Order: sequence, then structure tokens, then C-alpha cells
Amino acid sequence: MDTINKNEEKRGSGIQRAILVGIELSESISYYMEELAGLAQAAGIEVAGELIQNRDRLDSATYLGSGKTDELAQLCMDMEADLVIFNDELSGMQLRNLEDRLGVKVIDRTILILDIFAARATSKEGKLQVELAQLQYRLPRLTGFGNALSRLGGGIGTRGPGEKQLETDRRHIKRKMQEIRRELEEAGNNRKIKRSQREKSGIPMAALVGYTNSGKSAIMNRFLKDSFKEEKAVDEKDMLFATLDTSHRSIKLDTNHEFILIDTVGFVSNLPHTLIKAFMATLEEVNYADLLLHVVDASYEDNDFHTMVTDQVLREIGAGEKEKIMIYNKMDLLGESEKAGYEGSDTICFSARSGENMDILISMIKEKLFGGRIKATLLIPYDRGDIYSYLHDRYKIENIKYGEKGTCLEALMSLEDYQRLENYRI
Repeated sequence: MDTINKNEEKRGSGIQRAILVGIELSESISYYMEELAGLAQAAGIEVAGELIQNRDRLDSATYLGSGKTDELAQLCMDMEADLVIFNDELSGMQLRNLEDRLGVKVIDRTILILDIFAARATSKEGKLQVELAQLQYRLPRLTGFGNALSRLGGGIGTRGPGEKQLETDRRHIKRKMQEIRRELEEAGNNRKIKRSQREKSGIPMAALVGYTNSGKSAIMNRFLKDSFKEEKAVDEKDMLFATLDTSHRSIKLDTNHEFILIDTVGFVSNLPHTLIKAFMATLEEVNYADLLLHVVDASYEDNDFHTMVTDQVLREIGAGEKEKIMIYNKMDLLGESEKAGYEGSDTICFSARSGENMDILISMIKEKLFGGRIKATLLIPYDRGDIYSYLHDRYKIENIKYGEKGTCLEALMSLEDYQRLENYRI
């Protein structure tokens, strides 16, 4: 009786119960299934069970074999599941056939990630990017989203003679995608203006990159806390994809060293190509960074895989060769003997929670971003406006004073410019 009441309580709460399904073709997919469970949890779904089949290839009609599909249908009934989540992308035909055979709602890994992104996006641009990715996914699968889309439509001026509802929906989606792309292009132009302003300031930029839930936002907030800017903290939660929108914060290390820290969306294995394309505009911020801070969850046993996935995505967006510091985060969860395996050049053991080795990380960032720069005081004659413009475009100009002989200013500049402008140094 208690079990019945608990099940009724769960159904009344609106929480979906799901069965996770995957196919092992040649190697173990235990990691991917574990991650799929984490994604389901992040979407507020209760995982009721799991089914894995070993096959040589996927079934083009139902993904699983016929017998395994029947077994899955029975499992859904036994576990009182109302949702089945597949680890691989499904075609429109597979979606339709599986829902007919199973009698419950069917989604795949991509739909699940898109749903999480749709729920978490907060900025207008982020919401547009998610909507574009959803439409890109939906377009080739219209026939799999229910019989209603294949009925004849009605209404004057909405379609040509004899055109089916399916074709009307396809045309509507394409038109909507064009509108979103125009809005994203406008947002991209605004972002370029802001980026240009940051570049003119001469303040270098460092971007936090890494696998989802590796602690990038926590590191951002650690810097803000130490800079007494806690009111500008970004959201951080112990879950997949807690951060979607790119955040920029000014970090002042001391009186002479300031940089822009960028927090980016985390990566995940098998990240849908539609999402990579949709978020390319946001991810391009990584390409303009002077330094990458690659954050890895050191407490996760298979973090080498996380590193590999991140490096792969960085190569896809054209940032694979950028200079970077490897930050092995969450060291507070490891023993002293476990920390020894993470030592090396351009590598640091770190804890965003405790601030362990924060001073070392700051020193490394200083060396990478400011190591070749020298602070100089210059007197630029008024008839050498070209030099003033050059310095203004490349560096952050401070303590500007206008005297009889010209403009006196201070700037943190490269050794090359420091030597070239020797005649103007005070």
C-alpha cells in the first residue's frame, strides 16, 4: 500500500520516470550511460532503470532489435516509466516507430541536452541560440514528431494547392530559422563592438574552458571574492550545464595587473553538432582570449576523457593551439598521494572551494599575460598623434597629463615597444 501511495505521489508531482537505453557496438558505453543519467538528473527526471544491448549495428527502424524493443516495452510497464531516453541520436522514423511500440514518450540524448539548455539560457542571445539548435534538430525529423504534422492543413494563403501540413511546418521552421539567424547576427555585431572596446583598452583576456561541472564558475567566483567583487559572482551549482551564457568580469590582481576573465559554457561528450554550430558565435570569444584556463575535475576518475573532449571541441572552434594553463580543480577532495600525479609545467593543483594554490595560479597568469610587459612613463609631443593613437589602441593608458611639451602618460607595454619608444621615455 505504501509503494502505491509513493508512486501516486510521484505521478502527482509531475516528475517523469525514465528508462535509459544504449547500444554497445564495439566498446563499453558505461561512462556515456552514467553521464546520460547525470543529464537526466539535471533536467529533473527520475531514472527508473537502464537497458543496454550489444549489437553489431543499430536497427534503422527501431534502433534496438525487435525482441529487445518488446523487452523495453515490458520494462516500461514494470517500472511505471513514462519516458525513454536513448543515448544516441534517433531519426524521425525511429522516434515514431519506438513511440508506437513502447506506448510512452521517446527522446534521445540531443533532445535532452537541448531541453536543459532551453531551461537554463537566461540572455536573449542564449535563448535564440538554443531555439535555433532546436529547430535545426527538428527540421529533418518532422515525420517523427507525431501524426498531427502529416494532416492536411486549412486556411487561406497559408500554403499551395494540396500542400500537406508537414510541408507547411517545414516552410515555417525554415522561415523562423532565418529570422533567428538575423537576430543572432545583430547580437554578434554588438558583441564585436564590445570586444573591440576591450581590445583597445589593452587589457588582456583569459577564458575559462573545460568539461561541464569541472568548476569553471567556482574559479571565477574565487577570483571575484579575492578581488572584493563578490556582488558580481556568477551562478555556480554542482550539476551539468549550470552555466550557459558567457560572462566577462574584470579581475584586478594588484595595482599594475588587470585582466578580463571569461566564463564559458561547459563541454560534454557527444555534444550535438547543432549546438556547437548554434553556440559558435558565443564560443568564438575563446578565440580572442590571450590565455586559456583549462579546468579539469581532478576528483573524477576518468578526467583524461574530459580533457580529450575539451581539446577536441577547442580544435573544432579554432582555439586548439592557444596558450593555456591546466587547472586540476577540486583538489580538496583528493589525498596527498593522489595529488602527485598532477604535477608538471603549465599545470597546477587547485581548489576553488578552499583557495588552495591561489597564489601560484595568480603568478602563472601574471607570467603568461604580463611576463613580457614593462611599465613605462612617456612624454608624447603633440605633433606625434600617431604614437599616441598607437598606444591607445594597444594598451591601457593611465595617469594622462597634458603639459607644455606634450602628453605625459603611463602604459604597461611590450619590451619591443618599450625599446622602440626609448626617445619618449621619462
